[in-house]
Amino acid sequence: MKDLEILYIQSNLAWENPMQNRENFEKIIQGQAQGCDLIVLPETFTTGFPVDPAPVAETTDGESLQWMQRLAAQTGAVITGSLLLKEGNTYFNTLIWMRPGGTFERYDKRHVFSMGGEHKRIKAGSRPLVVELKGWKIRPMICYDLRFPVWSKNRFENGGFGYDLAIYVANWPAVRILAWDALLVARAIENQAFVLGVNRVGLDGLGNSYNGHSKLVDAKGVRISEAPENREASVRVSLSGKQLQKFRNKFNVGRDWDRFTIETL
Repeated sequence: MKDLEILYIQSNLAWENPMQNRENFEKIIQGQAQGCDLIVLPETFTTGFPVDPAPVAETTDGESLQWMQRLAAQTGAVITGSLLLKEGNTYFNTLIWMRPGGTFERYDKRHVFSMGGEHKRIKAGSRPLVVELKGWKIRPMICYDLRFPVWSKNRFENGGFGYDLAIYVANWPAVRILAWDALLVARAIENQAFVLGVNRVGLDGLGNSYNGHSKLVDAKGVRISEAPENREASVRVSLSGKQLQKFRNKFNVGRDWDRFTIETL
């Protein structure tokens, strides 16, 4: 694995205003993405987290994916983040993994937030996504997925780990930020992988408050990068593949992990 250069962006989000959010992110990306391999945006980065996706959901050939394609090509970096997509009358909270060449992968949020009513309008996904970048195996997920350790669980098979970096993009409210902080560290330790959590800040259109706490945690659970609380911030960080491999070789818990299967209804 080669070292991985990441830019993650902790921002306020203009409520249900994709054009404004794209413009805001583009200014940051154009000024700071040089030399990056991966740019990470929050959950529902075009709209915030509305109750009803119908007025703002897009399609895979819509403006926001075209925007991601253009910026990925210009910067030479993968761009990822989630947005609301529609297919016919069905809506998804979908993370897009957009490559510089214009091809992309998608991950539909598995654990939709039933306590907030997301399950009534958003169809849950059923398949995990693992992508590769510069020799890294990367597992992107979305917000509420962080609370489900079985879904997030790494695997050790045939002498190798299932993933090296987990990413959680989020609209995680300030009232529950202690859980966010603790679970990012827990996911890193139990999976012997780097974990990056990218959250938003500010108030949304429903009055929910967000205070960020975006951070990168190494496989030992040590926080090696963190955005300032309650402030918009863009953070550059470099991940060392050699550091991760050295730790795993010295203290390989993966050999003793349980084997398991997941059933999705």
